[in-house]
Amino acid sequence: MDKLARQSAALWVERLDKVYSDGTHALADLNLRIPAGCFFGLLGPNGSGKTTLIGMASGLVRAPAGRLFVFGHDAVRDYQRARLLVGLAPQEIHLDRFLTAREVLAYHGRYFGMSRRDAERRADDLLDVFDLRAKASTYPHRLSGGMRRRLLIARALVHRPRLVMLDEPTAGVDLELRHDLWRYLSRLHGEEQTTVLLTTHYLEEAHALCERIAFIRAGRIIAEGTTRELVGRFGGSRLEDAYVEAMRQ
Repeated sequence: MDKLARQSAALWVERLDKVYSDGTHALADLNLRIPAGCFFGLLGPNGSGKTTLIGMASGLVRAPAGRLFVFGHDAVRDYQRARLLVGLAPQEIHLDRFLTAREVLAYHGRYFGMSRRDAERRADDLLDVFDLRAKASTYPHRLSGGMRRRLLIARALVHRPRLVMLDEPTAGVDLELRHDLWRYLSRLHGEEQTTVLLTTHYLEEAHALCERIAFIRAGRIIAEGTTRELVGRFGGSRLEDAYVEAMRQ
């Protein structure tokens, strides 16, 4: 394996395999490379392995076989170091109901080793970025669904991770908020050069945001490239056409 290439990639996955205790084969000899600084989309049906891959990259799911590196750090054998480089916004919204919105962000920063002063300053900055300043003292269960989603993404960014993984970040939100989140994410990627891994069922979202896209099915990457490359390979005129055809094969 080319060590320099591995270190320059935000995510380097090689022959990753995962079988759950109930016999579900979530990942099967999966290989994937995500360049540093890329806005990368991962598209596939439910049960295709998207969330499992994200869980492994963030140290939340054990990877019994294969190799996975985050900016050159082994996320299988030394996940704690790799985890510091990753920000995760999971599909399910889990926020501490006993902390205010500002406290949620500051606490997360402290968890990742930030000083109290830096964590609180960063929390204030993100409240402004995500238009949550007026709700700084509000508890998460009293926020609207859209505001909770924004807070969840803000929490993933507190410690300034080099790789941000967003698992269905706009699931269940209205169209206006979805486009607001698109603007936030585009700004994050453009201004801070953060690598973003996005899973989504909204193909127009992937088309609008992602520089490169991979199709995943039954735990394997079956195609990867730009929207134009994927459309050229599978036919049609849109990413949706290419995706539907790829899943048929």
